[in-house]
Amino acid sequence: MQKIFILLLLISFQGLGQSMEVLLYPDGAPGAIAGHGLKEADVSERDDGVIRLRNITDPSLTIYQAKKNKSKGAAVVICPGGGYHILAINKEGYKIGEWFAERGITAFVLKSRLPQPEMFTEKQIRPLEDAQAAIKYVRENASKYGVNPEMIGIMGFSAGGHLAATASTHFDKGVGVNENSEVSLRPDFSILMYPVISFSDKLAHTGSRMNLIGPELKIEEMEHFSNELQVTPNTPPAFLVHAYDDGVVMENSLAYIKALRQFKIPAELHLYEKGGHGFGLAYDQNNPVSTWSDRLEDWLKNNELLK
Repeated sequence: MQKIFILLLLISFQGLGQSMEVLLYPDGAPGAIAGHGLKEADVSERDDGVIRLRNITDPSLTIYQAKKNKSKGAAVVICPGGGYHILAINKEGYKIGEWFAERGITAFVLKSRLPQPEMFTEKQIRPLEDAQAAIKYVRENASKYGVNPEMIGIMGFSAGGHLAATASTHFDKGVGVNENSEVSLRPDFSILMYPVISFSDKLAHTGSRMNLIGPELKIEEMEHFSNELQVTPNTPPAFLVHAYDDGVVMENSLAYIKALRQFKIPAELHLYEKGGHGFGLAYDQNNPVSTWSDRLEDWLKNNELLK
């Protein structure tokens, strides 16, 4: 029976426009608290077509294989946003994965755990643990998916942008199961969409900060997760998009760009007058923010990640 199931997965994976899901921890996620009784669910209360997942117990990667005739071997791990409270898994995950695959980059949509203390011990490290495990998985299985192990990036939206920026600045020290990893956890590039970058009082999205580190704020924790303070000469190049009228203030992206510039790390920021927050691909918006993906495609080509 197991062989039949695996065969069906492979057929699905090889089909045009199809995807395959793999578990990050086949033997169970680390730090799980037994008996919590919570099950993964779409908790959306709005009829807007967005799937909002919560209570994620089995982190996974949904894989969208690049079209072979366009592929240069690049890959990207995609982190959907949701304030570290939910994951907008289709709008900022699956649809983005399809976009990349169509253009020649293999995409791995990360369904990461949320920092829910009723479900996991050390809740603060669990999202980063999953992001690091995702990069490790892609690098270890690069040949399986036709990926160049030196062209593996990470992308994130909103709080997922914070996670992607954290993975881009904290890769030299693995957390949880990745603590002694012999595989590099460093992304080769990052794409940050209307990201939460800082946990400082001036810039922080307080909901994301509260959900990740809790109401009892400590200066050292706030600074640790303020990624503009964690940039080093080895931080990967970045592409950022933000809107002037975003509730997650654009100064988050500006602070990160400033920190990258200090170390002469290549970066590109597109700041749009209108767009608000959470616009995803923005195809439904009749203003310039709807063209951000064209600018990303240009950047990927200019950095020889895409034909």
